Amino acid sequence: SLSAGLDLPGRFLFATLTLMTLIAILVFIEEAVYIYRKIPSSKRSIIIWINAAAPVISTTSCIGMWVPRSTMFTDFTAGIFFAIVIHKFLMMMIKECGGQKMLLRRFENDRFTISTGPCCCCCLCLPRVPITRQTLFWLKLGTFQFAVFRPVLIFLSIVLWTNGNYILYNLSPKGPALWISCFIGALTLFALWAVGIMFRKVRILLKCKNIIPKFALYQFIVILNQLQTSIINIFATQKIIPCAPPLSSTARGSYIAQQLLIMEMFLITVISRVVYRRKYHDLEPLESAAEEPGDEKQTP
Repeated sequence: SLSAGLDLPGRFLFATLTLMTLIAILVFIEEAVYIYRKIPSSKRSIIIWINAAAPVISTTSCIGMWVPRSTMFTDFTAGIFFAIVIHKFLMMMIKECGGQKMLLRRFENDRFTISTGPCCCCCLCLPRVPITRQTLFWLKLGTFQFAVFRPVLIFLSIVLWTNGNYILYNLSPKGPALWISCFIGALTLFALWAVGIMFRKVRILLKCKNIIPKFALYQFIVILNQLQTSIINIFATQKIIPCAPPLSSTARGSYIAQQLLIMEMFLITVISRVVYRRKYHDLEPLESAAEEPGDEKQTP
């Protein structure tokens, strides 16, 4: 078994990381109970979904660490969950503005700046797009397509993997892994682009609701879960991470990625608990203030 093959420092490390995962789960449960009691029902489920991202990734990494053969399934589970969270974060920003109608009233004569990352940060010549119901629909579609198509592609990957056609670390053009990974990467960029466009517009309006630290935590999860893991896996496949019998290079790279994610997601879970609690009492005043421009127009 895995525990039998570990020395004393290895067992201590595994026990510590498992304890961190359990603490992250308990912190999230306590936070979910608080949100359920204190937050309006219109925002409750969205905020719980977003807060669940870090503990879910930590849990799947912990399972993958203890049961190495489950790594593919745990990674896919975390990937599906994170795809939904990206869409939920965009919806949270719209909800925090008072909903779609209130957001359109706030920015009725304003425009979206689409020359933002990760797709078009260098394309400064792109026109600014009017903020209308249609442009909001396209932004929501940009994240919703990721929440729909990524689970479909992951399901396809699992079907091909069970048939022996999908090898995760085989990135040759003849194999399906490269093309599925590239397609998922393109969908990810479009989803992150939609969130970036919305954040750039509402960050000043929602500054009193801690939207900047919330977005920073969301960005850290993106970078650590997607970019960090991909870099470690590339190093492992290129044998830059040496093998350590009985672990191969790819298995050792997977262990390193999972152990780093557990520690990082534990910290993000604890910080999220602080950030998402701090300014909730300011939500109602901001929503009532959003009605003032309409009242001023009616007074004359």
